[in-house]
Amino acid sequence: MATKAAERPADTQAPEAVVVRFAGDSGDGMQLTGGQFTLSTALAGNDLATFPDFPAEIRAPQGTLFGVSAFQINFGSTQIETAGDAPDVLVAMNPAALKVNLAALKPGGLIIADSGEFGQRNLDKAKYDRNPLEDGSLVKWDLLAFDISALTLEAVKPFGLGNKEALRCKNMWTLGLALWMFDRDREPIIEWLRGKFRKAPELAEANIAALNAGHAYGETAEISGPLKKLHLPAVEAEPGLYRTITGAESVSLGLVAGAQLAELPLFFGGYPITPASAILHHLARLKEFGVTTFQAEDEIAAVCAAIGASYAGQLGVTSSSGPGIALKTEAMGLAIMTELPLVIVNSQRGGPSTGLPTKTEQSDLYQAVYGRNGDAPMPVVAARSPADAFECAIEACRLATQYMTPVMLLTDGYIANAAEPWKVPDPASYEPFPVTFLEEKNAGDDLLPYKRDEKGARPWIKAGTPGLMHRIGGIEKHVETGNIDYSPANHQAMTDLRKNKIEGIAVPDQDVVLGNQRGALAVVGWGSTFGPIHQAVRRARKAGLDVSHIHVRHIWPLPKNLGELLAGFDRVLMPEMNTGQFKTVLRDQFLVQAESLTKTSGQPFSIAEIEEAIAKYFDGILGNEGGTAPFDPGQLPEPLSGYDDGTYPPRDAGAAEPNTGSDTKAVNQ
Repeated sequence: MATKAAERPADTQAPEAVVVRFAGDSGDGMQLTGGQFTLSTALAGNDLATFPDFPAEIRAPQGTLFGVSAFQINFGSTQIETAGDAPDVLVAMNPAALKVNLAALKPGGLIIADSGEFGQRNLDKAKYDRNPLEDGSLVKWDLLAFDISALTLEAVKPFGLGNKEALRCKNMWTLGLALWMFDRDREPIIEWLRGKFRKAPELAEANIAALNAGHAYGETAEISGPLKKLHLPAVEAEPGLYRTITGAESVSLGLVAGAQLAELPLFFGGYPITPASAILHHLARLKEFGVTTFQAEDEIAAVCAAIGASYAGQLGVTSSSGPGIALKTEAMGLAIMTELPLVIVNSQRGGPSTGLPTKTEQSDLYQAVYGRNGDAPMPVVAARSPADAFECAIEACRLATQYMTPVMLLTDGYIANAAEPWKVPDPASYEPFPVTFLEEKNAGDDLLPYKRDEKGARPWIKAGTPGLMHRIGGIEKHVETGNIDYSPANHQAMTDLRKNKIEGIAVPDQDVVLGNQRGALAVVGWGSTFGPIHQAVRRARKAGLDVSHIHVRHIWPLPKNLGELLAGFDRVLMPEMNTGQFKTVLRDQFLVQAESLTKTSGQPFSIAEIEEAIAKYFDGILGNEGGTAPFDPGQLPEPLSGYDDGTYPPRDAGAAEPNTGSDTKAVNQ
């Protein structure tokens, strides 16, 4: 075992928050390790935010830089808004994990490394000339390097597992050590393992033994300096029932709640795509709430099935990411033309085309607001956090059913995969919005399927309702009868009616999340930039700067008071994970002279990046504001991950260990 300690003052008290990153090969179970550590952290009462980072390749060669999987959690006894800028602790299961994530670690931070994986072959794959655990290159960090592989094998020896199967328990050994370090209870994890492996109890007991061995190692190892137990008190919180929730879970529950409030069955038509697939997985488990799920053969079939469900009187829902949303575009136009309710969830990822499947971005805003042929307006709502996605999903259902229109709900890869504590709301606190179907002719002896109410919405007619046969389809409709009519005057009238209906939607006035209603600088965001913006503005205000935070949920139509609100600030800064798309929308609508702070590296903003951008508005240097935030080599995902230059050592016949990838018997998947 190697131990080194960086020179730093002794801690005098527990910090308010700690950032831990687990990193290893895609087969090492880092997502599961992080997920179970998150569970134990939530049960301990700490506030938290997580950021899972997946390799872009399904089966990247084992031990390579672009096959590294990582999970970061920021937790503590104070309010947590982001997954943290830089880790205090890095758990590296192999050389590639260390190399990819080392730049992120704070000076004086702690490295826990499995020295058993730092053989020459793995060092070569990670492009190390020398073993970093032994060459002094890690001197500015605390280093604990011990053979986790050997210790795991020893712990599970009584259970008679093969070497390969036994090593799959390494992540549980590591989790046990982390639970000891942060004074966490093992019992919930033990119960979970027994439930997961109820059909293979020997695997459950082996993983429990590894978990207990890691915990015991922390208790008994005589290590001075960096390895010590740290207890973070529970955060002060309102009384209530709390659970940890991811963005995908939150959207799924919100869709079900929205359908219940509308008193409708829910039909979900989807096609697997990263990072949206989890919504289908979660909804498939909620059949008892009137949910029907359909995995279609492609994206077009998925959205068309959802439109068909709405035509039949259910709430049709579909979801995808940018590439799949592009394929759904014509069908979305059909839903706009037929004026049927439809909820489309777009879990944004980096693009264009296939782009960055496992990385986050906000670059589909133009697609959401403008991205259809013809004048085809659609309401757009954006969630700001995993928990907020629940409220936004309900809002999307309300708008769709009350205004007879498709609605797009924007999340992104960060929100979909991240987790945070969520106070489960009281269902009675939500006002129902039950749907009324037309059941008799609405114009004397005639049926006018496009006769509109005061909101501009046409009646919803279930297919097959006796006496209410009517035409529906994608060719232009007569303003009242619904018959095909593509005369110039009628098309102009219908275009105006559809436009006016969407622009007339009553959305809440925009508020100021933090700060004053008027001032020197407003930082305006939307979507998942909420956390870093909010923390950066909070710190800037604490330093005496006149800055406020405005965060927009209703992207289209925009809140009617937003233009006046923005006019009350001398300057406007808009951080976006795109090239400035929402800035363009606001300039178009309100003639706002805003400056963009853009980032398209597949990384979320860090707090420090936005703090620095805010400071430039007050440094007295003309023209020093806005710009592009460069990629941060210390952030997830680090540039080395996801890069295959083709030079990793080829496998020698009979010598190389193939990448095991996903294994249904392994706890680390």
